[in-house]
Order: sequence, then C-alpha cells, then structure tokens
Amino acid sequence: MTKNEKLNVQLIAACFLVLIGVGLLIAGFCVAPVGIIHSSVLVAFGEISTFAGALFGVDYHYKKIGQ
Repeated sequence: MTKNEKLNVQLIAACFLVLIGVGLLIAGFCVAPVGIIHSSVLVAFGEISTFAGALFGVDYHYKKIGQ
C-alpha cells in the first residue's frame, strides 16, 4: 500500500467516524431510548467518535501538506 493510499484510507476513516459521531450525538438528544441504551452512553460514544475523527482529519491534513 502506497503512502497516498494510506492517507486516503485515513481520510475515509476520519469522515466515517465524524459522521457516525455526529449522528449518535443527534440521536442521543432526539430519540428516547427504549431502556437498552441510555442516552448518556450514546452521547459519550458520539463525542468520542467525533473527537477521534477530528484527530484523524488533523493528522491527515498535516501529512498531506508534508508531501
């Protein structure tokens, strides 16, 4: 796998994590849980996923500039 392919995979993972995280954040505030998963768990996981995606994105940005 070339360096450019690795950066593309990293960018896709970052976008996926951010979208999933934002979706879970919205779901945690809008959807009443049926008693299986508490909304605080959804919000916490959404924040973690969004943060991880942001870190991937920042790392991708600076690796791309360094090429």
